[in-house]
Amino acid sequence: MSSPLPSFRLNTGAQMPLLGLGTYRLQGKQMHLSVDAALGEGYRAFDTAAVYGNEADLGHALLDLMPKQNLTRADIFLISKLSPADMGSKTREGCVRSLERLGLGGYIDLYLIHWPGTEGLEPEDERNAQHRAHSWTVMEELHANGKLRAIGISNYSPRHLIELLENCRVEFHPRLAQRKLRVICRDSGVCFQAYSSLGKGALLSDPAVVAMAEGHGRTASQVLLRWAIQQGVAVLPRSAWPKRVRENGQVFDFDLDEGGMERLSDMDSGKRFCKRDPTSVV
Repeated sequence: MSSPLPSFRLNTGAQMPLLGLGTYRLQGKQMHLSVDAALGEGYRAFDTAAVYGNEADLGHALLDLMPKQNLTRADIFLISKLSPADMGSKTREGCVRSLERLGLGGYIDLYLIHWPGTEGLEPEDERNAQHRAHSWTVMEELHANGKLRAIGISNYSPRHLIELLENCRVEFHPRLAQRKLRVICRDSGVCFQAYSSLGKGALLSDPAVVAMAEGHGRTASQVLLRWAIQQGVAVLPRSAWPKRVRENGQVFDFDLDEGGMERLSDMDSGKRFCKRDPTSVV
């Protein structure tokens, strides 16, 4: 895969762009417009999931728009995720459905376990751990035969990650800096990838973030994304507005100074903006 943007080398040797387009809640025409803007701005990584219900929409948009930028499937880094409803014995079927819905070359560049728990089981149910282990084994088999080029996990707590170390994707922003988890990832050679980097929009009006953005002549979202990228953290901002997609891609031509990085890092309070807390799952 070729990308004009900086990338992170995974344990497989694949290069994953540090910036990708998140597609949660994007459907139909909105998906097409956002993907069009993203490809034009240089994005090459795209994130979806079975539970988003839009894998087919993303696949159709990319198939339609890649020729416009003289791109092929090999230029795209595609990420999707296993539904909690398919954890355990249904993993293989869930993976195959994702491959079919995306319809892009018969493989997915990075496939993640979306959530450490299984739909229908209580968080304290010990079968959650059994299902995680089974799902991972099936995904390793699909990785070995080339259907899943790389595999990883999403929303794991440090305890879950210690069970299984490969690739980690979690909520991450100045209010939730995930220090302990990042140390585990760093020491284990694990790629740490963020979602909800803007705090589901709540951080865009934070006075400290706004002041820093004004000082740099940038948007609040650009400052928040730069804070993550400058630490080597991959990000997946989502927007249904092409203008904002393009703005979010313009984060590689400026730096935050040491004081600015520290001020944002000092905002850490363990605040989660996503409703579910994975630390409660056994």
